[in-house]
Amino acid sequence: MNNEDSRIDRRSFLAGGAAGGLATLGLGGAAAPAFAMTKRIPGASVKGPYLDLTSQRGNMIAYARLSGDIDLKSTTHGWYEGLVMGVAPGGAVRDICGFRGMSSYRLVALPDDEPGYRRLLREVVYYYDLATGEVLDEMVNPISGETVRVVHIANDPFNHTIRETLGPPPNYGGLNPDQGPPEPIPFHLDWRQDGDRLLMSRHIHLYYRSALQPDKWPRESAGENVQVSELFFFNISLDDMQNEALTTVRHGGTWTRVTPWLPWMLMGQAPGHCLYLGQMASVPTLADVPEQIVRDTRARHPEYLTAPDSDYGPNLSSLEMYALEQEPAPLLD
Repeated sequence: MNNEDSRIDRRSFLAGGAAGGLATLGLGGAAAPAFAMTKRIPGASVKGPYLDLTSQRGNMIAYARLSGDIDLKSTTHGWYEGLVMGVAPGGAVRDICGFRGMSSYRLVALPDDEPGYRRLLREVVYYYDLATGEVLDEMVNPISGETVRVVHIANDPFNHTIRETLGPPPNYGGLNPDQGPPEPIPFHLDWRQDGDRLLMSRHIHLYYRSALQPDKWPRESAGENVQVSELFFFNISLDDMQNEALTTVRHGGTWTRVTPWLPWMLMGQAPGHCLYLGQMASVPTLADVPEQIVRDTRARHPEYLTAPDSDYGPNLSSLEMYALEQEPAPLLD
């Protein structure tokens, strides 16, 4: 049965409590486990039987289940690990270091009359030595040969709105005033069915005024403006997506980021940039996050093991956080 067009109370709908709804299809009417083992759903496709992924509402619910838990009570987590590489003219791409980290997030209902969710998220990333696997506090920059102090990523919060239309891009505390087209754009993702798997990608390309202006941050700043791209590729069980009993859906995939030289590399406006390439996954509980990431976070940022409990801001990236928390490096003699 496809309940997508049913007329139900909005709060009950968002919480999954409507008759025949999202969270009440377990045995005896009990809520189904958030991450149950995959159950075969006869006839599962991008069109149903639960969600029509060609519709705006279907995309909203699907993406919310990938981004958190629509029971509106549970914290879920994501983890990621991969390489940071340096792309400089005149030579091959070079490995700089590894990265690994995690996010903790939960969903809350939007306060207005439009169905949708606000994802409350905090995230942390640690840079590590590729030879030892240990978190770096300083390293030799393989591009410049200079010993530099490593500054890890800790963004709290980085929240996001999920509704039936696309929201504006992040404004990073007002540094990115481009708030998108004047008319709402329907929320449609590029779902692809591959046997019993769903494939989907999202990307964002940004160009905005840097919080690290070169007159104040001559060694950290790549210029007056920031050019950043992030690309996400998702691999999802089609049966899980079309299983109405699951209020959240696991996914794996890859994360790619193209960004200026990291400010702590002290490369200034040298030609080139950094390229991140890593794997990512969502997991049901903290116990499912790789042990090393949890250990690092417990030691360095224990508050990041839980999701935010309210919707505060502003939402800033690591570049803006660097400008707030660090001091300019002294100039070389």
